[in-house]
Amino acid sequence: MSSLHLRRLPLAQALRLQGPSAIWFKPALSVVVSAAPPNLLLLALGRLDLALYTMAGSLCALYAHHRPYAARARVLAGVVLGMTAGLGVALLTSALTPGPVVLVIVGALLAAAQKTACEATRVGPPGNVVVTFISSAALFVPQTPGQVPGHLALALAAGAWAWLVCMAPGALRPHGPERRAVAAALRAAATAQDDEHVRARAAVHTAWQTLRTPGTRPDPTRRALEHLLIHAETTPVDADRLRTWARALRGTGRVPEVPLPEGTDAHADPAVTRRTGPQPQPLPGTAPAPRTAAPERPDPRADPRPRPATEHRTRLHHLAPLATRTALGCTLAGLAALALGVGRPYWALVTAASLFQANVTLTWSRGVQRVVGNLLGVLLFAALTPLTRLHPAALVVSVLACSFGAEALIARNYWLGTVCVTPMALLITEFTHLQDPGVLITQRVLDTLVGALAGFAAAVVVTNRRMGDRVTDAIATVEHARAHTEHLLGRPAPAPHALPEARRALAAALADLRATADTAQGEWWQRPFPAERLALAERTGHRTLAAAVRHRGAAPLKQD
Repeated sequence: MSSLHLRRLPLAQALRLQGPSAIWFKPALSVVVSAAPPNLLLLALGRLDLALYTMAGSLCALYAHHRPYAARARVLAGVVLGMTAGLGVALLTSALTPGPVVLVIVGALLAAAQKTACEATRVGPPGNVVVTFISSAALFVPQTPGQVPGHLALALAAGAWAWLVCMAPGALRPHGPERRAVAAALRAAATAQDDEHVRARAAVHTAWQTLRTPGTRPDPTRRALEHLLIHAETTPVDADRLRTWARALRGTGRVPEVPLPEGTDAHADPAVTRRTGPQPQPLPGTAPAPRTAAPERPDPRADPRPRPATEHRTRLHHLAPLATRTALGCTLAGLAALALGVGRPYWALVTAASLFQANVTLTWSRGVQRVVGNLLGVLLFAALTPLTRLHPAALVVSVLACSFGAEALIARNYWLGTVCVTPMALLITEFTHLQDPGVLITQRVLDTLVGALAGFAAAVVVTNRRMGDRVTDAIATVEHARAHTEHLLGRPAPAPHALPEARRALAAALADLRATADTAQGEWWQRPFPAERLALAERTGHRTLAAAVRHRGAAPLKQD
């Protein structure tokens, strides 16, 4: 039986600003450095009409800045290949398809496939929006089959340059992402109050995920970082000392090496390293770590959480409503724009594609942000137009400045970043030839409104009615992880690595349960899920997690 949940949709909350991202300047600078050389070279050659293809590769520099460099290399390569593949499909379709209706339908299907792929692989931010913008715009660029290979080569060359730009900092600071993640966990643990323990545990969990990213290799620096992280999650360390350790992780200096917490089994440390090369430097006033034989490190790719054999298929099954929303919403938006006589229906299509989030409530918030940002963005475009008409170089510089501003501001709120994204997209259209700014502004405003209305309508019509089932599955995972952890707590001598792995698996399951429940509560039309069982699972799970964090070998906790 289903039930209709109508909630008040947020408005002011959707526009509220947040604090800036800790590394906002990294994607902002990376995209500028990636886009500037190709664009300036095309400007010198008088071929700015090819900038769309080089921008496809340059915009790949927006991805994977939070990942360790070994994982970043793989993810960026995948993004470049995915971007090029989408661009190739769009260019071939443009060259072979005579009608705009077919182009809209192909663009909607591409958007749905890109959305599903990004969600399934958790690539982002910025997720599918950038890829969809490039492929949708390319659909409506006049093309011949003979031009396609050269245009794809330009995208791949620019993408290779973007890959090098994003990987270059690793030569100076090879453990930068891991150091930042552990420092954030240390700061969160230092400031954790009774109502902030969940946030601190989430930061610790994120740091463990970063340190254990598949493909990373054990080394002395990572071992020292894991020691610090064990302190943050297992012992009531003085807050000032945690902050001191966090500050020591800045820059390229040696990572402080600290002994394992008192009473912690040496085998609880999951790192295994060969003591070669420079050793991490102990902090003043701390004893050096005891020299014990390094235990064998478990495979970092092994996830201790219980997972069904059909997890991959189940994940794609859960993404089916999101893919359907995207395909339907983008089709409606593009066809409505065509019916209204808009010259660039892909703007409406991209607007719809950018809206779809995990539930209807979040989709509404993103729609509000998109509309506000685009309306303010066209005003910024109008202000920039006199400058960009002075010289093509001014046009290129304005695009680069907008791309920097978008990445610098988007972490504060999506609408704030869109204020810069909108004029950047409008200015890119002028790389081929200058156009009437009044017409561009009118079409962009109209496409924004059409795309937002069509996207939200699709989200309301196609809701995820199985979110209740996902909550039930997440509750079962928490209950299983809690029972396993309590079993280990009741044993006098659990196997090496067992309790730390069980503790982290329980923390991950609790975090996943809360995220799944929040997502389900944002859906309007869904099957009811067991609210009492959810509350009990969270309450008992956090009690068991607290006992495991203290490493107490007490008897299993009883449920309330």
